[in-house]
Amino acid sequence: MQEREDLAEIRRAVRALCEEFPGEYWREKDRERAYPGEFVDALTRAGFLAALIPEEYGGSGLKLDSAAVIMEEIQAAGCNGAAAHAQMYVMNTLLRYGSEEQKRTYLPGIAAGELRLQAFGVSEPTSGTDTLSLKTRAVRDGDEYVINGQKIWTSRAEHSDLMALLARTTPRDQVASKTEGLSLFLVDMRKAVGNGMTIKPIRTMMNHSTTEVFFDELRIPASALIGEEGKGFRYILSGMNAERILIAAECIGDAKWFIERATGYAKERSVFGAPIGKNQGIQFPIARCYAQMRAAELMVHHAAEVYDRGGNAGAEANMAKMLASEASWAAADMCVQTHGGFGFAEEYDVERKFREARLYTVAPISTNLILSYLAEHVLGLPRSY
Repeated sequence: MQEREDLAEIRRAVRALCEEFPGEYWREKDRERAYPGEFVDALTRAGFLAALIPEEYGGSGLKLDSAAVIMEEIQAAGCNGAAAHAQMYVMNTLLRYGSEEQKRTYLPGIAAGELRLQAFGVSEPTSGTDTLSLKTRAVRDGDEYVINGQKIWTSRAEHSDLMALLARTTPRDQVASKTEGLSLFLVDMRKAVGNGMTIKPIRTMMNHSTTEVFFDELRIPASALIGEEGKGFRYILSGMNAERILIAAECIGDAKWFIERATGYAKERSVFGAPIGKNQGIQFPIARCYAQMRAAELMVHHAAEVYDRGGNAGAEANMAKMLASEASWAAADMCVQTHGGFGFAEEYDVERKFREARLYTVAPISTNLILSYLAEHVLGLPRSY
């Protein structure tokens, strides 16, 4: 099926930008565990990170299907969109539930590249994906909230100006429903760091710029509250669906990169006097990964369509993320196997992308939790946890 011309044009523009950031750039950042600020700045200048911001606030006013194409193409070009993707889905939460004053205060700056909103403080060491059990507290004190607690896996906190923070404002034993009592805040990290907020980097398998964040009597203005107090969990759900769809699109891009690299290498690499791609033992795994990727790609497009129509995309977003991450990881493993020993050599970029691809069968939500969601909410089976 032929793609819409507007999406095809986005692909061409993103690919042209990514050509300015070849493998050598990403290998250097990976070795140094450095944030690719030049790449993020280039995406911002081109308007790609403001894709979902309405035109009245300085953005492009595009839908999620366009944002998904942007993220997919970044990965398919061999780059790493993880340095920037949060700005899209975190900003979307502000756009949907923030006050007009908050939107006019922050969105134009985000669109212009003057502000970065890339940190999302949700997960905690003791709760993980069990968001309703988080312990970070925000207590109202006059015109301020006082925050105490800890977040983990808060990626890009060191490189963000703003953070969307989920904290408990009403003790769990005092709410009628377990989904109540959590509130969402937009924290100005420029004022918070060193004044009650401390950031500690976490070194991981891949260059992901993730951190722990500690809150010790951090005071923020009451105007930092997004929406109504106690409704924060509901607000982040739609943001999580957008996050899963965008990351699923990234996984499709990764799968395409692995398949393209494996195919190209199999055509060129000659052993025993013939290209290895002539052998079905090489052909079949590549072809299987291609079929798996295309099937997952259809699910990603469908999920973005449901989301853009305003429907509840929970099931579609979860399935898209699961299928795409599994397709990406299968393609990554196949690509290493096709390259043999060279798959482990840094200069081929396969091992770097292999490590990066492994993340998404675990984060931002694990495959097992997706299966539990589908079992309960789609198939009607008893809740398992």
